[in-house]
Amino acid sequence: MTADRVSFLGERMEIWLARSLLYEPRIILNQNFSGGKSMKSMRRLNKRVQKGFTLIELMIVVAIIGILAAIAIPAYQDYTIRARVTEGLSLAAAAKITVADNAANATGNLSTGYTAPSNLKNVSTISIASSTGAITIAYNSNVAPATANTVILTPLDGTSAVSATTPPANPIKWVCLTAQSTAVTNATAGTLQSKYAPAECR
Repeated sequence: MTADRVSFLGERMEIWLARSLLYEPRIILNQNFSGGKSMKSMRRLNKRVQKGFTLIELMIVVAIIGILAAIAIPAYQDYTIRARVTEGLSLAAAAKITVADNAANATGNLSTGYTAPSNLKNVSTISIASSTGAITIAYNSNVAPATANTVILTPLDGTSAVSATTPPANPIKWVCLTAQSTAVTNATAGTLQSKYAPAECR
């Protein structure tokens, strides 16, 4: 084979390689994606993603949220009121001590020496009945309406009412009553709805 023939074949080989590198990747890509099954699958998947939620799915979600809100909001409101009522009972601790001291000393006035707290956010007044020692806690309107806003703590000497002039024969027992509480002899019930009171006041 002559040198010219070898040179010609070499040039043809170079041209063939160059064409293969330039055009074969395009052919492969076109075979795989242009109108192929994989391309159609990808398009269907994209359409599903772009669809989002259907109207029925959104309505179900809204209904679930509405049901949860209808249950949770009243329960939270009741919990908030109970917390405010408990605050008033805690503030009455000083009044209890005053009554117990006056009863033990038979001062004749079970409210002597007591100064009620003022300017409270949730509690309107805390007062002591001078003859019975009953403590009335009245709450502000953010807790309960004026006609149903009191809790009454009554001191008992055993099962009898505490006397302002005679020391008690037994340790004083405090009875807390609200509107729907079970009646207790010699104890007075408040007007607050029992569902807002702690368990011991129901």
